Amino acid sequence: MNSDLKTKLRLSLIAGVQKGWTGFVWMLKILVPVSFLSVLLEYSGVLYQLNALLKPVMGVLSLPPIAALPIVIGIVTNIYGGIASMVMLPFTMDQMTLIAIFLLISHNMIQEGIIQAKSGMHPLKATVIRLAASTVTVMASAYFMDVGLAADATSSAVAPPTLPLATVLGNWLLATAYLSVKIFCIIMVLMIVLSTMKNFHLIGYLTRALNPFLRALGLNQRVGTLWLTAAVFGIAYGAAVILEEAREGNLTKNELERLHMSIGINHSMVEDPALFMVLGISAFWLWVPRLITAIVAVHLFGLWIRIRERRGRRVIP
Repeated sequence: MNSDLKTKLRLSLIAGVQKGWTGFVWMLKILVPVSFLSVLLEYSGVLYQLNALLKPVMGVLSLPPIAALPIVIGIVTNIYGGIASMVMLPFTMDQMTLIAIFLLISHNMIQEGIIQAKSGMHPLKATVIRLAASTVTVMASAYFMDVGLAADATSSAVAPPTLPLATVLGNWLLATAYLSVKIFCIIMVLMIVLSTMKNFHLIGYLTRALNPFLRALGLNQRVGTLWLTAAVFGIAYGAAVILEEAREGNLTKNELERLHMSIGINHSMVEDPALFMVLGISAFWLWVPRLITAIVAVHLFGLWIRIRERRGRRVIP
């Protein structure tokens, strides 16, 4: 191995570790307080009271009222909480499929909304887009399903957890520690790989290979690596990488918003669908509907931008 190659690898490693550590600390500042607050909300029973407020919405989604519980828990906490609640209630396979589609798009909204805000998109806009995408996608998917109402769940099935607070906090601490280690490892690897690809000028080859698919998604090839990161690993990991790119000024506001719109609707395409496949839900419904929604949403956004720009040019004398 020649000295020039060793130098490039060493510099890539140093830059990757530095950026990885910065991204990891940034993530922890969001993850720990938000997840702690979510646990307290669930333990206090507040989430179960919000369930009643969302019951009318369930009819629009072709779901029984009790479906509000896993959806609310998933939105406020994470996809694991939504699944844990869903499997305890008497849903049909089609109803579980619709809940899964909703949660794959809209879960962990508080934490991920903050993350998206820090890396290029207003949190309110990100939240509204994801919730609207979930609703539209579920309504469209329900048209192809035989969705009947399941029997009402018993009150004990939807009661707040009865574990002691110390046990709940202990479980939260262990889960947070495990997640933190996972985030640390993934972000470090991603940043080192990204730095290495930059130093060896490999990013251009990857983005060119992805370009036809990115154009179908309505995205610029410059966001190819970032889209792939979020699509495979999720918003949390992807946003840490996106943040570094945004800080360097490599992406425009329009490119960042298009990217966030796409990954907000369609992200974590490996782990999250796999969790629902364990329940017997068809892979088609776990991958295809939200991918189509992401494509349509980004192209509509691009159309709206073009219309706005044309109107602006007409106003100018």
